Parts: sequence; C-alpha cells; structure tokens
Amino acid sequence: MNLRHDIFRTLSLGLPLVGGQVVQFSIGMTDTLMLGWYSVPALAAGTIGASFLFSLMLLGAGFAFAVLPLASEGVGRGDATATRRATRMGLWLSAIYGVLVLPVFLWSGPILLALGQQPQVAADAQSYLRIAGLSVLPGLVTMVLRSHLSALERTRVVFWATVAGALSNAGLNWLLIFGNLGFPEMGVAGAAVASVLVNVVMAGLLLVYATRGPGMAEYALLQNLHRPDWPIFAKVFRIGWPIGLTLVSETGLFAASAVMMGWLGTVPLAAHGVAIQIAGAVFMLHLGLSQTVTVRVGQAWGRADRPAVARAALAATILSGIAVLLATALYLGAGPWLVSLFVAPDDPAAPQILALGAHLLIVAALFQLVDAGQVMALGMLRGVQDTRMPMVYAMVGYWLLGIPTSYVLGFPLGLGPDGIWLGLCVGLAAVAVALALRFARMVARPGAAVPG
Repeated sequence: MNLRHDIFRTLSLGLPLVGGQVVQFSIGMTDTLMLGWYSVPALAAGTIGASFLFSLMLLGAGFAFAVLPLASEGVGRGDATATRRATRMGLWLSAIYGVLVLPVFLWSGPILLALGQQPQVAADAQSYLRIAGLSVLPGLVTMVLRSHLSALERTRVVFWATVAGALSNAGLNWLLIFGNLGFPEMGVAGAAVASVLVNVVMAGLLLVYATRGPGMAEYALLQNLHRPDWPIFAKVFRIGWPIGLTLVSETGLFAASAVMMGWLGTVPLAAHGVAIQIAGAVFMLHLGLSQTVTVRVGQAWGRADRPAVARAALAATILSGIAVLLATALYLGAGPWLVSLFVAPDDPAAPQILALGAHLLIVAALFQLVDAGQVMALGMLRGVQDTRMPMVYAMVGYWLLGIPTSYVLGFPLGLGPDGIWLGLCVGLAAVAVALALRFARMVARPGAAVPG
C-alpha cells in the first residue's frame, strides 16, 4: 500500500460524504430563504427555533457519531456482530434521548423568554418547536444509520438519501409554508411539519437499505432489536456523550461570536451572518473528510495496523489542505460576489454589508485553515475512539481562550469585527494543535490500547 492508494480510497469513500454534508447544509439554507420570503416575523421565529433545535440535536448526536468508529473497528476486524451491536445500541441511546428531550420543546416558550427574546418571537418559536421537536428522534436515527452505512463504505446511498431529503424539504416547504396547491398556509409551523416529514423520509430510506440492501442481511440490524446489550450500550454512551458536548462547545463559540457582533450593530451582525454562512458551506467539505478519516482510521485501528492509521490520516489531511487552498482562492478572488448573493441590492445597508462581509472573508482564509485542522484532528481521534480529552480541549480552547480573546480583541483593543473573528481563530488554532499532537502521540505509542 502507498500514500497515492490511500488518497484514492479516501476520495472514493469521502466524496459522497462531502456531497451529503453540502446537501444537508442546503436544507437549513432552504428553510431560511423560504421563511424570509414568507415574512420577517416567521424568519425570526424560525431562526431562533431552528437554533434551539439544532443545539439539542447536536447534544444527542454524540451517540450517532460514536457508532462510526465502533462500527468501523468491527469492519476492520471482519466482525459483523460487533458492527451490528454498536449500531443497535446507538439506536437505543438516540431513541432514549429523543424521548427525554421532548418536554424541553413543549415548554420552550418560557426558556426563550428567559433568554431575552421578544414575547411574540418566543411564542411563535414555541409553536414551531412543539412540532419540530418531533424530528429529533427520526433525525438521530438517520444519523446512526448514516454512521453504520459509512462504516461499511456504503456512502453513495447516504448521499442519495440526503438528496431525497433536501428535495422533499424544498417541496414541502413550498406547499406548507405558503399554502400552495390547496394545502393550508401554515407559515413557520409549515416549516416545522416539513422538518419532521423530511427526517422520517431520510430515516426510512436508510433503514430500508440497511436491512434489505445488497450485502446487508449479514448484519441483521433489526433482529432482536428489543434486547439490551449493556456492555456495548455503556461503551457507546461513554464514547458518545463527550462528542455531544464537544459539538455543543464549538456551536457555543460561534453563537457567542454572533452575540458580540450584535453589540457592534445591525450591519456587522448581518455581514458576520453572511460570511459565516459562506464559511459554513465550505466547512462541509472538511466535515465530510473528517467523517471519512474516522472510518478509515477506525478500520485500520481495528486491524491493529498502525502504519495504515498514519497513512489514512495523512491522506485525509492532504485532501483537506487542497480544499483550504481552493477556498482561500475563492474568498480572495470572489468575496464581494459571494456576499452579494445574500444581500438585496436595494437594501440601504447593502454597500456596508458587502464591504464588511467581503473583508471578513479575507479573515476567513485564516479562519478556515484552523477550523479544518481541528475538525480533521477530531475525526482522527474518533477513529481511535478517543473522545474525552478532545472534549476537554474543546471546552477549554473555545470557552476559556477563544471567546475571551474575541471579546478583548473586539472591544477593549478596539479591533471590532476583525478582533472577534481573530479570537475565533485563536481558539480554533489552539484546539487544532492540541488535538493533532494527541493523535500523533497515540499513533506513535507502541502497544497502546484502544481508548474508551
């Protein structure tokens, strides 16, 4: 085996995962666009509600992410039973979490009021969340099945199921938000209903393939699903809960940056929102590669093949580095045009938003380098089932370093929006370096046991 072969394998496995992440990202963008076309109050309620939903979904997603390295390890050992056990208990934990979190959505209004939201926005968002909260369970089931199928290198079906979900989402939003073709005009509630139905569709498609697709009978995923498997249940939980907190920590970093941008005024906040949206779309490339490296490292780790672990990590890092270079060229060469796609040309604030947004995309060239570094290192460490220390690194790097640095640079030192973004870079860079060094030590250490 050589590095060129590893790069080709990573591309073959990773391109559908990258595409799936981009398509998944487009679902949220579609909701934002269509609610914005419907009304400003609907957009406000949908934005707050979706952020609330996304945060709680991420917390529970740790169990789905934990399935990926465990199932990949089973594949690497040729142990179909181990792969099946990990996926089943991932489904159990996701179902339990999905049910336990429902009351938070049912009574989300008082929580949003306590967080300082306007009474009407809080009431509308609660109406959204009381419906959309039902999407958490099928959404987490979808994520578990994506991990299972990705570990088996069946990534194309994951991609096409996500495409089907995105198309369904756009169609259902058009019918239910606006009341087209005789459907009731439901506004923000229509977007919530669409979210539930789309997640059910994607979960159903992946479940059918996982149980009836070619070569899937060996895994007998639903056979005796009702029987608990407590040792694997505990292992998925032990690996998964730190992943959930890591994801929420990073989300909190960006949420805090948005709050600080809001202190600077409407134009900086709008420019920040556009630039983050563009950077987020590019980040999907690195996220897909991160999931790919988890699979390939996990399979090699299951075979106890440390040179293959190192090659898989290097191949994914090279591809992520190429994506960084291409994105940097895009930001520097087409920044104003990219920002203009998100701003109405007749808006009085458009020139200011375009100027600041294009400037922030220049800072994003540095930002996305360190962001790519941390998510790739996270993927590698998940491949060797190491999640607790990465959680600690993330919480310290993002909350004790990144957010305070953003505040100091942005306000006391007077750098404004640039300072806030540079603070994000500092936090992400610190986490990226710490995670990369930890992975290098683990791979170099002879005879080290699989963590967990």
